[in-house]
Amino acid sequence: MASARNFGTLAAKNTQEQSPAGPPDLTKPKVVFLSRKWPPAVGGMETYALRLTDELRERTELVTVVLPGRDNGQPPGAASLIVFGATAWFRRLLRHRDADVIHICDMASWPLALLPGRAAVVLSAHGTDVAYPARGTLKGRAYGAYLRLGARLLRRPSVIANSSATETAARSFGFARTRVVPLATDFIRQDVEPDLGRLLFSGRLTPRKGLRWFVDIVLDRLPPHIGLDVAGPIWDRSEARALDHPRVRHLGHLDQADLARAYARALAVIVPNIKVPTREFEGFGLVAVEAAAAGGVVLASDDGGLVEAVRDGQTGVTLPAGDADAWVAAIERVIAWTTGERRAFTDHASQTATSFYSWNRVADDTLAAYAGAGGHSQ
Repeated sequence: MASARNFGTLAAKNTQEQSPAGPPDLTKPKVVFLSRKWPPAVGGMETYALRLTDELRERTELVTVVLPGRDNGQPPGAASLIVFGATAWFRRLLRHRDADVIHICDMASWPLALLPGRAAVVLSAHGTDVAYPARGTLKGRAYGAYLRLGARLLRRPSVIANSSATETAARSFGFARTRVVPLATDFIRQDVEPDLGRLLFSGRLTPRKGLRWFVDIVLDRLPPHIGLDVAGPIWDRSEARALDHPRVRHLGHLDQADLARAYARALAVIVPNIKVPTREFEGFGLVAVEAAAAGGVVLASDDGGLVEAVRDGQTGVTLPAGDADAWVAAIERVIAWTTGERRAFTDHASQTATSFYSWNRVADDTLAAYAGAGGHSQ
């Protein structure tokens, strides 16, 4: 993932609309990529949009129509979203009716594809944008109806899902043509000495991430010298109570360089997602991929998209969600490793993660999705 401080530089390569230079290459598909998630806003969807388009430029005649975020890293406001939606729709109508593929970077923006033309329509599904209706609230039910409407109105849309869990959710709204394309990372192996007394949790503090469950149920069953570092923002005040435990240390936000080192330094990186009453799920679980690539020992729940984010026994270990006995036993096994056993595991995990979870592979899989959607013929 690109660091927050580098987002501005990377984004400078792409204006709100950027077209390929020179005459069109008729051997390549013309792809119009539309995204309201773009740097300098910071987040997984922004990283996905930026890095995927970086890779697609050499493989396609790519036109990006994007909405940059705010300079402070926050997403654009409501007024900017409305203006972007209208202008992107008309740009599609007036300038790019000859496109082979219209790739819309999230499910909520599906109306941007409601135009006549021969282009194949491809949507990206990330997890939250198809999991939100599971909350069962009035807004959630309304959004679910909105997605079902899109599945009916769009002409044979295809969905690129970041995991099987996300794919299943997309299909439940009527999107029948789907393909799973796991995400990627730019993290690399860090050469740091491990701190075998500290576990690490990284991510937003929300109930489904399982931090409070882990602190309440698991942490006190571990040897007393084992503590837990927490890197990430507080999104749910009830989860924040986990930070009051005397063996927990809140690191707050870490930039990407510091986070990579923290992954490699930790005794283990825990991703203890649990099932929650709202039935929301982890769309993918990029933390697990980043940590493995950086040289961390990943212990993750076998829940939601984490099944795709962890290659069990290779890039990490998956454990039953909510099974405290299994978590205690797994951490005790890691504590008992010799230096050589730990190094062998993390070397293999890092090599496997950087090889498979690469943006080059994501781009290749995305091109295959375009072909399967009927987006190009030579």
